[in-house]
Amino acid sequence: MSAVTISRWDPAEHIESTANAITYLDAALEDGDPQLVAAVLGDIARAAGMTKIAAATGLGRESLYKSLSPQGNPALATVLKVMRAAGLRLHASLADADRQHYRYTRA
Repeated sequence: MSAVTISRWDPAEHIESTANAITYLDAALEDGDPQLVAAVLGDIARAAGMTKIAAATGLGRESLYKSLSPQGNPALATVLKVMRAAGLRLHASLADADRQHYRYTRA
């Protein structure tokens, strides 16, 4: 019997287009887990090239690796900078069409 070789699966190796990145990030945002969103954004940044993302954002590569990990807790400013550098943007949409919506009024 031959030996079995096991290697770690890296999602960043499978993000081959902006469309893949958008679908992946949308799924993480829908899940709602902040740590998952940070990790997915880290995968997207690695797929795009972390050195390139770091240069475009003005943030340190090492600090990006740390904050965009499953244990990371990136600031909103970091999330927005990384998304912009990766060619993405954050936007709001209606969460649930059947849900009662807040009526916004001026105070």
